[in-house]
Amino acid sequence: MVEVMRSLGHARFALAGHDRGGAVALRLALDHPDAVSRVALIDCLPLTEHLSRITAEFATQWWHWFFFAQPDVPERVINADPDSWYRGDPQRMGQENYDEWRAATRNPDVVRAMLEDYRAGLTIDRRHEEDDRAAGTQIQCPALILWSLRDDLEDLYGDPLKIWRQWAPDVRGHGIDSGHHVAEEAPEALVSSLAGFFAGRPE
Repeated sequence: MVEVMRSLGHARFALAGHDRGGAVALRLALDHPDAVSRVALIDCLPLTEHLSRITAEFATQWWHWFFFAQPDVPERVINADPDSWYRGDPQRMGQENYDEWRAATRNPDVVRAMLEDYRAGLTIDRRHEEDDRAAGTQIQCPALILWSLRDDLEDLYGDPLKIWRQWAPDVRGHGIDSGHHVAEEAPEALVSSLAGFFAGRPE
């Protein structure tokens, strides 16, 4: 991603990531502090923070993380009936977004790529985060933390800002009145928050 941005003429850039994209944004900000001027992390925590807080409630709600990380079996189960696994809502997502999303979830190569992300999360991604914590590596740029108030991040862990402050010295953020698909469900609130942060305006 850094090479792509450099090829487009951006040696330093602001970055936003939602959910799994937040994990990518975290890794990029930690590995390339000179490239990232500001980072927004939406509906996510570092993976190791999730794993260190596993409760019966988390395991019940997020069992799919561990199922998806298994070899081969998830592909067979999911591809047999993808609509049973990936239940989107065209009313909430918008028809065009929903159609693109549904086509992707019916493509076995896309399904495998999504599962490989979970497999990496519990192996190499987890190890990288553990190494960062042991070394005291932190996000060096300002970080905006946003979360959907009608999702479960706050319910499971309390104030996400308290957790993120262990990973970055300059953290601010707030919840947004939305379900998990915040870009589709609350685009104005999300854009306003991101635009203000990337422009350097105070919270």
